[in-house]
Amino acid sequence: MPTPTSALWLLLAFTALHAGCSPAQAAPPPATPPVTKSAPVSKSPSAIERMLVPGPETEALTRRVGTWDVVMTLRTSPEATPIVISGMVAERTMTGLYLQETMKPAPGSKVPDFRRIDYLTYNKLEARWQYISMDTRAPIGIMAARSYGATNFPEVTVHFDNFAIPGWGQELEGKFMRARHVTTRESDDRDVTRQYWTPVAGASEWLAVQYEYTRHR
Repeated sequence: MPTPTSALWLLLAFTALHAGCSPAQAAPPPATPPVTKSAPVSKSPSAIERMLVPGPETEALTRRVGTWDVVMTLRTSPEATPIVISGMVAERTMTGLYLQETMKPAPGSKVPDFRRIDYLTYNKLEARWQYISMDTRAPIGIMAARSYGATNFPEVTVHFDNFAIPGWGQELEGKFMRARHVTTRESDDRDVTRQYWTPVAGASEWLAVQYEYTRHR
């Protein structure tokens, strides 16, 4: 009869043999890396994109696109006899949110060659009209203007920074002026732009320049 000690050894030997015959255990699978969730992409337009969306002012400007016949009336002083100049055309196009106008002599006109280029836009961010012009007929440089207060359409009023004119005679005068530039949309086929000048020295305002636009047919 085996001793308790022999039985214990047999049990241990059997357990060891059984463990050696068992298939090897597979290595544990690698840990899955944590998933990083990216921030959701916003579908809302940015502030810049919203400001670039045309508003009613831009839509009104778009309706001015086309070719216009122009008559200019110039008064060099409040007492001066008006000088009327016809035979000019204005080509208007939209460049983004800007109405671009190029004025020049009409084909076959006897008006000396020139270019007058201007841009008009409504700045939604600043809630006001902005205007800029340049004219090869006079050495007055680039003129910038902006609106203040009400910005109602069809009448747009902008105010120019002070500018100098050389004078109308032989002597160089270099007078500084302020100008109020008023554009009135009388109909789909007629615009009138009036520039009221005021000498910085303190004289009265007068209607110095007027442009009458009639849509070319």
